[in-house]
Amino acid sequence: MGRQRGPHAASRCWEWECGALTMADPRGLDSVSGPAPGARRRAWAELLAGRVTRQKPGPGTGQKVQDSAVRLLRSHLDWSGLLLEVEGPPCKKLCLGPLIDHDGPEACSNLSTSFIGSALRDHASQLGVPVAVLSSQMAASSIVRMCAAGAEHAHRVLLDTEQRKKLSSLIEITQYLLAHSMFSRLFFCQELWKVQNSLSLEALWRLHVHNVVSLWELLESCADLQAVVSWLFRNLRLLCEQVEAPCQHTDIARAMLSDFVRIFVLMGFQKNSDLRRNVEPEQMPQVARDVLERMLLFALEALAAGLQEESPAHKAVSCWFSTFSGQTFGSIISTDAPKRFFSHTLTQILTHKPVLRVSDAVQMQREWSFAKMPPLLTSLFRKLFVILSPEELVGHLQEVLETHEVNWQHVLSCVSTLVICLPEAQQLVHDWVARLLARAFESCDLDSMVTAFLVVRQAALEGPSVFPSYADWFQASFGSARGSHGCSKKALVFLFKFLSDLVPFEGARYMQVHILHPPLVPNKYRSLLTDYITLAKTRLADLKVSIENMGLYEDLSSARDVTEPHSQAPQDVEKAILLFEHTGKIPVAVMEASIFRRPYYLSHFLPALLTPRVLPRVPDSRAAFIESLKRADKIPSSLYSTYRHACSTAEKNPENTAPGMKVEPNCVDEPLKLLMIALGGLRAAMTDPAQYDVLSAQIAVISERLGPALGVSEDDGSCEASKIQLSVLAPELEQQEQKVVDLLLTSFCQNLMAASSFAPPDRQGPWAARFTMTMCGHALLPAVLTRLCQLLHHQGPSLSASHVLGLAALAVHLGESRSVLPEVHVGPPAPARDLSIPEFFNSLLTCRTAESSRLCLKFCTAAISYSLCKFSSQSRDILYCCLSPGLIKKFQFLVFRLFSEARDPLSQEDTAGLAWKPLGLPSMDWQRAALCLWRQRTFQELLKEKQFHLTYRDWLQLELEIQPEVDSLSDTERRDFHQWAIHEHFLSQPAAAGGCDGDLETACTVLVDVLLDFCQSSRSHNHSENSDLVLGGCTGNRDIFSRLQEMAADLEQGPAAPYSHSSSRGHFLFRVFRRRLQALASGWDVAARLRKQQELLMYKRVLLSLPPLVLVGSPQVEQPAAPDCDEFFHLVNSELRNFCSQGGALSHDITVHFFRGLLNACSQSRDPSLTANLTLTACQTKCPIVLTSALLWWPRLEPELHCRWRRCFQGPLPPELQRLQEAQQFAQSFLSPDTAAPAPGPAWVSAAALHFVIQQAGKESVESALEKLDCQREELLVCLFFFSLMGLLSSHLTPHIRQTSSAKAGDSLKALHVCGEILGFLQKRKISWLVLFQLTETDAGLGRVLLRLAPDEYIRLLPLAFYSLLSYFDKDALIRENAFLHVAVDMYMKLTCLFVAGETSAVSTPANRSQELQSQGDPVGLIRKARLFLLQSIPQCPKKSFSNMEELLATSGDWDPEVSTALLSRQQAVSDTDLYQEPHLF
Repeated sequence: MGRQRGPHAASRCWEWECGALTMADPRGLDSVSGPAPGARRRAWAELLAGRVTRQKPGPGTGQKVQDSAVRLLRSHLDWSGLLLEVEGPPCKKLCLGPLIDHDGPEACSNLSTSFIGSALRDHASQLGVPVAVLSSQMAASSIVRMCAAGAEHAHRVLLDTEQRKKLSSLIEITQYLLAHSMFSRLFFCQELWKVQNSLSLEALWRLHVHNVVSLWELLESCADLQAVVSWLFRNLRLLCEQVEAPCQHTDIARAMLSDFVRIFVLMGFQKNSDLRRNVEPEQMPQVARDVLERMLLFALEALAAGLQEESPAHKAVSCWFSTFSGQTFGSIISTDAPKRFFSHTLTQILTHKPVLRVSDAVQMQREWSFAKMPPLLTSLFRKLFVILSPEELVGHLQEVLETHEVNWQHVLSCVSTLVICLPEAQQLVHDWVARLLARAFESCDLDSMVTAFLVVRQAALEGPSVFPSYADWFQASFGSARGSHGCSKKALVFLFKFLSDLVPFEGARYMQVHILHPPLVPNKYRSLLTDYITLAKTRLADLKVSIENMGLYEDLSSARDVTEPHSQAPQDVEKAILLFEHTGKIPVAVMEASIFRRPYYLSHFLPALLTPRVLPRVPDSRAAFIESLKRADKIPSSLYSTYRHACSTAEKNPENTAPGMKVEPNCVDEPLKLLMIALGGLRAAMTDPAQYDVLSAQIAVISERLGPALGVSEDDGSCEASKIQLSVLAPELEQQEQKVVDLLLTSFCQNLMAASSFAPPDRQGPWAARFTMTMCGHALLPAVLTRLCQLLHHQGPSLSASHVLGLAALAVHLGESRSVLPEVHVGPPAPARDLSIPEFFNSLLTCRTAESSRLCLKFCTAAISYSLCKFSSQSRDILYCCLSPGLIKKFQFLVFRLFSEARDPLSQEDTAGLAWKPLGLPSMDWQRAALCLWRQRTFQELLKEKQFHLTYRDWLQLELEIQPEVDSLSDTERRDFHQWAIHEHFLSQPAAAGGCDGDLETACTVLVDVLLDFCQSSRSHNHSENSDLVLGGCTGNRDIFSRLQEMAADLEQGPAAPYSHSSSRGHFLFRVFRRRLQALASGWDVAARLRKQQELLMYKRVLLSLPPLVLVGSPQVEQPAAPDCDEFFHLVNSELRNFCSQGGALSHDITVHFFRGLLNACSQSRDPSLTANLTLTACQTKCPIVLTSALLWWPRLEPELHCRWRRCFQGPLPPELQRLQEAQQFAQSFLSPDTAAPAPGPAWVSAAALHFVIQQAGKESVESALEKLDCQREELLVCLFFFSLMGLLSSHLTPHIRQTSSAKAGDSLKALHVCGEILGFLQKRKISWLVLFQLTETDAGLGRVLLRLAPDEYIRLLPLAFYSLLSYFDKDALIRENAFLHVAVDMYMKLTCLFVAGETSAVSTPANRSQELQSQGDPVGLIRKARLFLLQSIPQCPKKSFSNMEELLATSGDWDPEVSTALLSRQQAVSDTDLYQEPHLF
């Protein structure tokens, strides 16, 4: 822009630049720059003629010159150029650029704008037009020139840098004009719309942003609104393309797009705007809505047509969808416009082109799952869900379905996104479906029925982690009488009509669900169901799908294509073998298939099972399963023979084994690669872990790709098992399963570390829980738990810090879902039991060694810290679900044990700090993290809960597991820790807090109880190679047991004399024994006996390790000074006699311990001899087996007794001990050639001593000893016969392990010979011995004593001993005894019962024994001989033998019909004979 060189040049320039302005003045330009009409034009020479002479300056001359110059400039300016002038290249024209340059000083800027304003005012006055009109027209013309000048192509929406500078100058001038009322917005807008195709969208945006003119004013000033809508739509689409294109002005483009969208949303969806405009009130909102709708329709059309990545359309759609974000609407979120806009947009999506019919949706909906949806559409749905609540979304969806024709693809895709991205919506959808069903059956509303089924099937496609499977829903809705279909016949007809209409369109899987889980129908309407099943089976047959050929474990909940039988059969075989391996039984599904589904069983299952292979030398699970089926006649003989022949052939040609059974690597690698890509996408999205919708979408993709990677179907039914079988000792995984699980676990750990670097767990959103639930599907949970078992239980020390953190967080989230996960049935080394998921993790972590303790501490620290931080704002109930109390107790135990500073009471300032913070440090300091958690206030409050507090019992259980040889503490440190824990920490704690209330006896009681529990559990799961784990020398428990001995010694030395047993409660040790024995299962089965025997062995070892005075007790103060042994006597009589004795005597160790205790009690007594006599006298009646045990071990016991008695009391042994010595001397005299010494009383004591001597003597000595029996008293012989019977049974039941078979046979023959010889003496002297076979507890005197001298098992087996002596019976003498028949029949009945119960198997004779012994020890042969003996003896017995026989037979039942008939017949014959005898009247 510059000054013109002459008036004509000025006129030409003005006409070219501003010709439009002259229209307002009819005079044209002459009125501005030329003289009045009619005036003569003077030549240039004439004009200069008067200026030849130089004029002298005078007063006011300078001002006149200045005014003249201004007038000259004003009359010769290029106004449009002036408004656009920027500092440009130098020219000869007059440049005003420096005056309007923004970089110049403010004074210059003010001068330029004021100058232009003044010039415009003068020029407007000359033209006779309003200055506002003139300035608006010139500004519009300048903008058009500017936009047209720099455009590279006709559809450019952004300005270049030069254009922005010019527009900035123009805007500054315009703002000045506006401020001085020299600018008309309306006229300016009208001028712009005249040339709208030449305008740039950025120019309009900048005019709006700088408040020159608002977009509302621009729009309302346009006469053709449809043209404006088209122009805006076209420019917005171009803008979206340029936003996604690589450009230096991307930020400007994004800001423009956000502003336009925000403006249109406010214009179109803001209520009560109350803006005074010149157009109709509804026109502007309609324009805004039309623009937004056209953009949405363009995007939806592009999606439907299919978009290529990186195409302009793809970029435009992606950019437009990105505007549906909080960043765009953040400034207007407080208004209700965004929510109405989002609802309107959702309606447009759901109703876009409703061309699909319901039948199309039924057929195609499984292709519309979340993972298969276009990513752009899912992203749009997720953005729409941000502002709208789940309740509003479900309600809006319901409203649209009820009032519009809908696009079923979009509707069902919306349902999938809803249940995936909004967990709260899952229950809402379930409730909505229930309402739809109720309405459908109430009024036979087909639309509601269709909607319900489509919605349920769509939600079920997303897996059981977000919605129940279709099979479960169908069964729950229609499989019971509570279903809405059962209210009337009309409802049933409606249901089956609807299901029948679906048959031509739906997949085979749904029809299988309907057939195998049919609706519950009353019997009178059963025809409706049968008609439908017939129709469905016909359709399945058309689809070449057979119900009979379904797999055994095929999942009906999956909507995938039906698996071919030959593809499903190998999976069924593997699952069946796995179940057989864990249970040892043929699975029920296999047995049912062999009967009810024989086509599939014979044609597919058995061929897959009987695939030829090289058979292992040691039969594996597959071989054992095949043999079990063969034994059950479930494999045809011909098929089995073919299989065996093929296997034998395979051994010769192993390379041809099992053709087609190997999987090509490429078939497996491809799904794994896709899974890795999906996991990588999740890792990339972890930069903002709170974006639940984005992460959920990616997790859904992972879930979709898990099935192919595993080689299993979606939602595999095996995950629905109620229990998961797992062997902790040897967990095994298939190679493919391990690869997949390792990928998932690695991804979880990496994602957790990445997310934690951006936000703490409580601000990471629920991605981790969703990822965890994904790992629980696809039959993957058993594999995940197995791999976790391998990592934590077997490879723990090799785990890195990030692994420990990730696995701990995973364990927390698995615990969070414990209510929907099956229990874990663990095997060895732990006892077989069912555990919840948190308890399972607790069982994997042990504290036995230094390495395992460190791992346990790390894991517990990470898991507890993560839980406290993750659920800090939630109730503690969720902590109870996530964490096992055992895990928290182990953490307390290890902190106390490893960190001495934690043993001091916490100060108030210690209870602060974030538990998660130390774990996020680059260099992981576990000690610092553990102590930080320990001192945290929240954790300390958690420990106040009873279930989480470490009690004394808990501490003992954990400390007993420690193995000192690999402990992290030295022996000294461990002893110090034990002393602190017992005496300083737990002893003083109240019982309510798990302490001992200061009672040392309570501490001892709990320790003994825990010690015994630990011993039992350790034995049962093979904790160590040493079977005597606790008390037999295992170092793992030595120190704790030492603490028990120390505390017991403290109690003994205390003033209360705890061993006096004066208290009515008795000694604490026997109280523990008594309580535990009562809790054991009673019975004589093998398992119960072994358990009790094991328990009693532990009792005995505990007793032997404590002071012997425990058995006897201190003598009482009052006279007579007899110690109280009743508790020990009761234990011996009730338990030790049966399980810890051999044929009438206790073991040597407990016998010696008792007599040591007796001597200790005597040393505390005022009269030691009297104390000993009273105690041993009490033994004769209360516990006679103590005395017989002393006789058995007398050669080893006597020297110690003599030595200690002489050293302590300087006198002879007490009389009762001397009596035992005399009995031993009497027995020994039988083996010498001299005359036998007289037998001391009582007779059973001498008999016992004699029996033990005979047992230990050689054959020749036994012969000579037996010859001396003839002169002994009757009572002694009867007792000796009893002991010999016990010896006979003992030779069968407890043969010496180290003896050879011939030696064992010799012992049994010797025992039988001794019994026979003694029986011969008794029969010879006519001494009644039958009473020994009828002993009862009610017997007084000798009978009761003898019962207490033998185990109960021996007494029950007396019938076997009775009939073993048949060859030694004097039959004629026995028959004459009235009691003989009664005893013989009773013994025969009991022998038969023993055989039926299987108890005679314990005395079965091995085949390598002599023929004589086999004939005696074979139970069947013995019963046969006994029966024959009875049948021969019954006719010869006298009449008196049959008294009470009917009563005996009545109690036995139908035990042996022939013997019973013989008895009754003989009894009747005797009675008839009595009738014909002459009565004795006088």
